[in-house]
Amino acid sequence: MTNNSSTTESGHASVEVTSENFEALINSDSPTLIDFWAPWCGPCRALGPTIEELATEYKDKSIVGKLNVDDHPSLAAKYGVSSIPSVLIFQKGQVVETLVGLRPKEAYAELLDS
Repeated sequence: MTNNSSTTESGHASVEVTSENFEALINSDSPTLIDFWAPWCGPCRALGPTIEELATEYKDKSIVGKLNVDDHPSLAAKYGVSSIPSVLIFQKGQVVETLVGLRPKEAYAELLDS
């Protein structure tokens, strides 16, 4: 499952991750980056443009999505997300890497490339 369009209905390149689509996204054959964030979080908002750039640049080989922890607290709890932003990389349903806090774009790109 890849995001073949350059933008979603919301006008963003990233996928809006919900409880309904989470399992399908992380069980994809493609590497999946999920940004656990909240609108009130300053560092999360600062990371937003980076996530959108990654979604555009990796649209043909990875899934890049954003999960609002206020809307889906059970998913955040399931994956031990207690600080945001937290970016989790999934391969075939398994967490393979976790980055907590604001990082440079290259740190996320490196994980998608590996």
